[in-house]
Amino acid sequence: MSQKALEGVKIADFTWAAAGPLTMSYMAHCGATVVKIESGTRSIGARTFPPPGGEAGMISSIMFSNDNSDKLSITINMKEPKGVEVAKKLIEWADVVAENFRPGTMEKWGLGYEELKEINPSIIMFRSSARGQTGPDAHVAENGITLQSQTGFTYLTGWPDMDYPTPPWGAFTDLTAPALGAVMLIGALDYRARTGKGQCLDLSQFEAGLQYLAPALLDYDVNKKCAGRIGNSSSCGVPHGVYQCSGDDRWCTIAVFNDTEWRALCNVMKKPELIEDQRFATAVSRKKNEQELDNLISDWTMKHAAEEVMTRLQEQGVSSGVVENSYDIMNDPQIKDRKFFKQLEHKKLGAVTHHGVGFTLSKTPCEVQTPGPLLGQHTEYVCKELLGIDEEEFRELADAGALE
Repeated sequence: MSQKALEGVKIADFTWAAAGPLTMSYMAHCGATVVKIESGTRSIGARTFPPPGGEAGMISSIMFSNDNSDKLSITINMKEPKGVEVAKKLIEWADVVAENFRPGTMEKWGLGYEELKEINPSIIMFRSSARGQTGPDAHVAENGITLQSQTGFTYLTGWPDMDYPTPPWGAFTDLTAPALGAVMLIGALDYRARTGKGQCLDLSQFEAGLQYLAPALLDYDVNKKCAGRIGNSSSCGVPHGVYQCSGDDRWCTIAVFNDTEWRALCNVMKKPELIEDQRFATAVSRKKNEQELDNLISDWTMKHAAEEVMTRLQEQGVSSGVVENSYDIMNDPQIKDRKFFKQLEHKKLGAVTHHGVGFTLSKTPCEVQTPGPLLGQHTEYVCKELLGIDEEEFRELADAGALE
C-alpha cells in the first residue's frame, strides 16, 4: 500500500466537542498520528451523547466515535503538575498542537503559543475558537448552535410570512470550519517543511461561517439591502423550490436558472404551451408569477415518484434532486459505489457505521480505518512507545493521579 499523504505527521490533539475533533480527523484519515488528550474525570460532552434509542454513557457515543476515528486516546489530569509535564512531553514529540477551547484555557495551563515554542521551537499551534483569539468578544462562551445564529443563517431560514426565524438543523459552523481548518494546517505544514519554522493558526469559526453568506453580505455592502427569509425560492433562479411528489412524504427539488432549462422543464412536463405563456416567458415574468408557477409544477410532480421526476429532468439538463431521508441516503447507489459508509467494530458498541472522508486521493490512500478510541485506551502505549517513558516512571505518574 502507498504511504498516506500525512504519514509521519504527529499531532497532540487537545480539541473537544465537534469542530476541533472533525478538523483533526481529516489529518488522521490521511495518515497523521493524532493523540487525543482527554480527562478521565471531566468528560467532553460528545463522549456522553447517547446512541439512537440508548442511554448516555462514557463509551456509548456513536457521534464521538465518528468524529474521532483513527485517533489514539490518552487521559491526562491537567490539574496535576505531573500531568502538565506529560502534556509537555507530548508537545515536544508533536509537530502540531491543536485546541479549540475558549481563549485563555491553554494559557492557564502554561501552554500558550509562546510557552509551546520554548518546548518545541518549530511547533505549529492550531487554534479554533468561536470568534478567534483577539477582539472584544473573543472570550464569549459560544457553540455551533449559537454561532449559527450569529452568522445570520437562522435569520435567513424560514418562510417570508413567519413571525420568527426557524433555526436550520445542526450546528452549522461545527461542520464548515473543519474543512477550512484542515487547509490552514496543511499550508502550515508545507511552510514548515520548506523553512523549518512553525506558526500559530487562529481560526475564527464565526468568520469561517460568514463566508457562506457572501452574496447576502455583499448585497448589503453595495445596495444596503438586508436579506430576509425567502423560503425555498431564489433571487437568481425560477422556478426554484421543493415540490411534493407521489407517495408518503416524498419531495423533489427543481432549480431553473435560464430559458433553456425552462423550456426543457416545460417539455418534460408535456406543457409546451407554457414556454410562450406571457406569465412565464421570461425570468422576470416567472418571478412575478412564481406562486402560480409553483402550483402548476406541483400539479405535475404529485402524479409522479420523486425519483422519476429527478431522473427525467436531469436527463434534460435541469437541476433536480430527490429530498432524501435517512433510508434513501444509506441505500443511495452513488454513496454505496463510493463506499462512503463503513462498518467498523467498536470495542464496546459492536459494529457501528462510520461516515467516510468525503474525498479520495489518487496517489495516496485516505480512509477511515478504526473507530473512535475508548477513554484513555492508548494511555500506556502513548506514554511508553511514543514518549519513551519507562515502566517505573509510568507507574509513578499513574500513582500520582497524572494520568486520570
